[in-house]
Amino acid sequence: MNTLNPSHKTAGYVIFYLLCISTGILAGVGVFTFYYARGYSYLTDNPNACANCHVMKPYLDSWQKSSHHNVAVCNDCHTGHTLITKYYVKARNGYHHSLAFTLGGFHEPIRITDFNREVLETNCRFCHQDFVQNIDYLDSHSQRLNCSTCHFNVGHFKY
Repeated sequence: MNTLNPSHKTAGYVIFYLLCISTGILAGVGVFTFYYARGYSYLTDNPNACANCHVMKPYLDSWQKSSHHNVAVCNDCHTGHTLITKYYVKARNGYHHSLAFTLGGFHEPIRITDFNREVLETNCRFCHQDFVQNIDYLDSHSQRLNCSTCHFNVGHFKY
């Protein structure tokens, strides 16, 4: 014999349906936002995707005038070189960028974070490993040199 009160079953169904409806609404808003913000474009290597936000337009323009324009796109410098690291960095930055650009409160002009500076440094060393290896050998008794300290305008030409 079932001793459960029928109202407990009804309350459970109501909670279940409310959770389903809430999840559906959140998923719908998420899909709409992803589509409206052209989030799918960030899954590509197209540099124009980086300028979806007006804040990034000057960086796209300066990259087009830079020495790396013909040899590297945004992802070559600003994400990892493996599938996992590439999309980890994209997801991490996408989250932080969407939060900052939606809620405001970011510095203009934007500044590179320590995390992204390390990604950039790793990528400089990846592409220029023969040359950088010689510098590291010469400078082995002091602190490691960072490429962007001296070559700050390589990827983004500064006037």
